[in-house]
Amino acid sequence: MPKINGNEIRPGNVLEHNGGLWAAVKVDHVKPGKGGAFAQVELKNLRNGSKLNERFRSADKVERVRLEQKDMQFLYEDDGQLIFMDTETYEQVQLPADLLGDRRPFLQDGMTIVVEFHDAEALNATVPQKVVCKIVETEPVVKGQTAANSFKPAVLDNGVRITVPPFVGQDEDIVVNTETMEYSERA
Repeated sequence: MPKINGNEIRPGNVLEHNGGLWAAVKVDHVKPGKGGAFAQVELKNLRNGSKLNERFRSADKVERVRLEQKDMQFLYEDDGQLIFMDTETYEQVQLPADLLGDRRPFLQDGMTIVVEFHDAEALNATVPQKVVCKIVETEPVVKGQTAANSFKPAVLDNGVRITVPPFVGQDEDIVVNTETMEYSERA
């Protein structure tokens, strides 16, 4: 595994630190007036979800871990566990449902997502950046309401509330950006 300097840590990097696997969630580079510069890194444990704030100086060396990424199909949720299947080998893996956080409602049956592995152990899953959803509830279009930045509230078929432009109506399919939880375009 390659070693990197403490100032080369970026958000999303997976590090081996204190005997565990940690994902860098947030990285702030600090240059104090006195003393050397350092990176203040918020780390999240990939196995148990605990968080840790750590300082790394540029002279510190950390192990960067490369995770193997595999496209897998979402099958179902059972007792707080998400079940995924490898479409080539039909092998199934399970991950905790709270791993996806507020993006969990965007996971649809049969959807292909990326699951990350470290030594055959499934650690993380990411939903696609853009997902098609149907609007089940929104206000009707008001004629003459053409202000550039006027958005109206809408409820999607998965229960998530977002804001949409005034020209989008009920029962329309739209594309939602799962990273920002915002309307992207009509489907």
